[in-house]
This record gives sequence, structure tokens and C-alpha cells, in this order.
Amino acid sequence: MNGTVEVVPSVPDAFARLATDILAAAEPAGASLFLSGGPTARACYERLAAVAPPGGPVDWSAIDVFWGDERCVPIDDPDSNHRLAVETLLGRVGPVRSDHPMYDGGDPAQAAARYEALVAGLASLDLLHLGMGPDGHTASLFAGSEALEVDDPARLVVQSSDPAARNPHDRLTLTLPAIARARTVVFTVQGAARRDALARVRAGEDLPAGRVQAGRVIWLVDEEAWGTGPPPLDRGPAHAEEAG
Repeated sequence: MNGTVEVVPSVPDAFARLATDILAAAEPAGASLFLSGGPTARACYERLAAVAPPGGPVDWSAIDVFWGDERCVPIDDPDSNHRLAVETLLGRVGPVRSDHPMYDGGDPAQAAARYEALVAGLASLDLLHLGMGPDGHTASLFAGSEALEVDDPARLVVQSSDPAARNPHDRLTLTLPAIARARTVVFTVQGAARRDALARVRAGEDLPAGRVQAGRVIWLVDEEAWGTGPPPLDRGPAHAEEAG
């Protein structure tokens, strides 16, 4: 397990504060923000929109928005990560400098190639938000998938699917080499349903989320997900430990 673990009372609150600090500090040049999907992401983005509204601490007109993974569904589909972000964040904070949906139709292989070219052209991946599934996957990097084993630094975006068929839809996803380019990766993990997977990552088991490396990796975890085990260091309102 790589990075710093912070056990916090509220993962959405902690994410919103951290994301606001990073994005606000990026002015005037702006920043690239990579978003995720799922229920925890929904709560995080709703809170971020409340903490950093239009005219607030973040100049959203200087933020370029991308995605770390996406389901190959129409952009207005209820399962679309892009739709989730528009409903919870982008539609509330006002126009961003650019919005780059990962999948907007057509052949997934061609969509992956287009997005890879886009990501390859970025000067930096400033803030990349990731979640973790109960099976330990992150982005759309699933145990046993070909996407998880990509180690070519030039392959940044690929097609993916869950070999265990627990997660529906074909996907597009950043690869581990692409994620490793990020300045800051923030994992958000909450709820007892993630406790087993988190414990396995903490123990060094080879789960996809545990393979993530980047310039800085921060795990924001609530007490339900943390469960039992050696307590982390006490740092006021949150607890933290160095892992890796």
C-alpha cells in the first residue's frame, strides 16, 4: 500500500477540503482534475460544490476536467460517470475551462486511443480522484484484467472489463502508468463494505488499488472502512499513518 492514510470523520468533507486547497493553489495557471464515479464520488462532488461554489476559493474557469475511467454507455445514461459529475459538481460550479468526457459513443478502442492522445498531451495530471470497490479494484482496473497488467509507459488509456463479471459494462480506464504520472492521487474509501478490501490492501495483498503509485497518494478513509487494527497516528480531527 502506497501513500498516506487519513482516517477521517467524513470522507466527503475531507475530500472537499483537500481538493479545494489543491485547485485553489493552482491559480493562475489552472489545473487538470480527473474525476471518478460511484456513490462515494457522488457524495464527494456534492460536498465540493458546496465548499467551492462559483465565485468561491476555486477559479473553475481555470480547471480542465477529465475522467479516470468510464463505462461505455451514452453520456446521459444513469451509469455514466460523466453524467454523475455534471449532476453533482460541474452543473453547480459554473463553466470550467474544458470538459473532456472519456466516452461519448462509437468504437471503444477508438475512444481509448483518442483519450490516450489527449492525456499524453497534458503537461501534468494535477489531481486524480480514485475510489476502491469491495473487490479492491480502482478506476476500471480489475483483478485478472489485461488492463491491470499494462506496464508500457506509453499506454495511458485502454479498454477494460471485469473478468469476474461483478461490475457491468465494458469500460475505458487510465492504466497504472498513466496514474503514476499524477501529482496527487486521492483515494476516497468509506463504509463497512470496503473494510475487507482495505484490510487486504493494508496487509500488502496484491489488489489493484494497492498497486497505485503517483507523486503523492492520499487515502481518505472513514472509521467504518478502517475497522480494527493498529491505530494510526493521531493528528487532531483526522488520524494518519504513512504506508508503503
